[in-house]
Amino acid sequence: MKDNIFRISVCPRCGQAYTAPPATARDGSGPICPDCGTREALESIGVDTKEQDKIIDTIHRCQRGCGHEH
Repeated sequence: MKDNIFRISVCPRCGQAYTAPPATARDGSGPICPDCGTREALESIGVDTKEQDKIIDTIHRCQRGCGHEH
């Protein structure tokens, strides 16, 4: 039987706890949470904070199943 072991980390950027694999900060400062990694990537292509929030919300919704009934 496989044990499910979750590692809980705290993001140095936003202070939130996360269990997903980390992203690597673009400035080389180390691991950050996936949301901050996504924000860094979106910011690098000029996406504003309000749109970043919408995109991250969509990602979270889809990770929970997107609410689609089949």
